[in-house]
Amino acid sequence: MRGVNSPTESLNGVVMRAASRRRGNGKATGGIANVLHSIPYESNWLTGIGLAFFFLNILLFVANCVLISLRFYWRPGSLVDSFNDQFESLFISSIVRLPSNIATILITITQYGIPCTGPWLLSVVEALFWVYLGMSTLISASLYLTLWSTQVFPIHTMTPIWVFPAYPLLLSAPFGGNLVAAAHKTNQLSHINTIPITLAAITAQGTGFLISFMICAAFLYRLMTQKLPRDHQRPGVFISIGPSGFTCAGIVQLGSLAGVVFPPGFMDRAGSTAYVLRILACMAGLWLWGLSIWFFLVSVGSLWKYLRPESKGKLRFQMTWFSFVFPNTALVTATETLGAAFDSPGLQIFGCILAAFLVLVWILVFTKMIRCLWRREL
Repeated sequence: MRGVNSPTESLNGVVMRAASRRRGNGKATGGIANVLHSIPYESNWLTGIGLAFFFLNILLFVANCVLISLRFYWRPGSLVDSFNDQFESLFISSIVRLPSNIATILITITQYGIPCTGPWLLSVVEALFWVYLGMSTLISASLYLTLWSTQVFPIHTMTPIWVFPAYPLLLSAPFGGNLVAAAHKTNQLSHINTIPITLAAITAQGTGFLISFMICAAFLYRLMTQKLPRDHQRPGVFISIGPSGFTCAGIVQLGSLAGVVFPPGFMDRAGSTAYVLRILACMAGLWLWGLSIWFFLVSVGSLWKYLRPESKGKLRFQMTWFSFVFPNTALVTATETLGAAFDSPGLQIFGCILAAFLVLVWILVFTKMIRCLWRREL
């Protein structure tokens, strides 16, 4: 390989590039499996494609664990140094949801696995839900404290990647909602503690969304004073779609399940708690869905200069291209969840169209990654 002085150094370079590659495509792949499950029109071929993405996601997860472990083994001190690196430190929170997004794997297990197994898997996933919730909360707070104590991030370098340490919290409500939904679908609600799961998921989701909302406000300030990010950072603008999209999907799904989660008379002797919660969840979901749509339009618009026929600029492939996929899975699932909550065929069809385009984008980005890897251009 060019510029490499020894076989060991060459192998280290391959491992680090491969680990970085799967860090991005793992969460995108798992997100596609989640999107395919959210489509309201069930069919065997659609389930088969979703399972293919699910197993590919697990394969990428295992491969990335091996590769990143080899990196830390062959490069002593690189684990500690990653906490002090201005760019890589933002990805440390990935330990609870990446390399291939542990949360997404657990969500897809509830979607594809629990309906095909007995109560034992439901109990295992419930235990893992509490472990994940505790880890994501502690690690998120610890990482932000570490960053604030050791790093300085100038406002002109800001991108939505600053949200990453809080991102694991943003998958709490989708995780909890899918867990309760799977238990309800299989008539196993009595095997899990639905009320604690629902309240804890909403608490963690609210915490993550408020943190990300404040960071997105700072990002808007950065855009007003410094213009759009540099060309190679433009794909990262799509990350701003995720917080409101995941929050919308999670709280609307949990709100729709309020009637089976909360017993009659819970916090209200008249028995109208579930109805009120469902209305509030759907109205809040519409606000957040609208915010996701707005950020989506801004993100697409930031790439317009590369899409014009007369454009001379070319956006070089980087692993940030997977930001075209994963944050948008939140928008698609939010659209499908709202469509189901309002029983709106229009929203459901719109979600299916978005899902089809998203699968095509994943294929394009994944193919481009393989091509650049083959040509040693990464």
